[in-house]
Amino acid sequence: MNIYLASDHAGFELKNHLSEYIKTLGFTVADKGPFSLDPNDDYPDYIRLVAEEILKNPDSSRGIVIGGSGQGEAIAANRFKGVRAAVYYGGPDEIVKLSREHNNSNVLSLGARFLSNDEAEKAAKIWLETDFSGEERHIRRLAKLDQLDD
Repeated sequence: MNIYLASDHAGFELKNHLSEYIKTLGFTVADKGPFSLDPNDDYPDYIRLVAEEILKNPDSSRGIVIGGSGQGEAIAANRFKGVRAAVYYGGPDEIVKLSREHNNSNVLSLGARFLSNDEAEKAAKIWLETDFSGEERHIRRLAKLDQLDD
């Protein structure tokens, strides 16, 4: 599984940290930027790159995007039909698990200003290791989401 990472300036340090951590879990990691800290960068420029990669190989790739809250990054990713970004910036771990089991999220958006490195690692690990349930009711609902774009 290929994992694509991107951030803005607020998520830059956490992105670099998670890149190394995710490799220890046995995943292939591709960093889509930014590659240097720029407080004036614009997250849509980098989130687009992750979304485009996910859509090229939806069965063998996922993305993790990181910003201050993760909200803008998720909004940007969700503009792409077929991308389902879930936001996590703390709270019960079950939220991250359900985003995979029920919603088949293929992008996890993390809020760096609200998570420690350990919390972000835990969320990423749960999300990466949780499969979509494949239950008919969830498949039906995801198909309806895709129809909203038509």
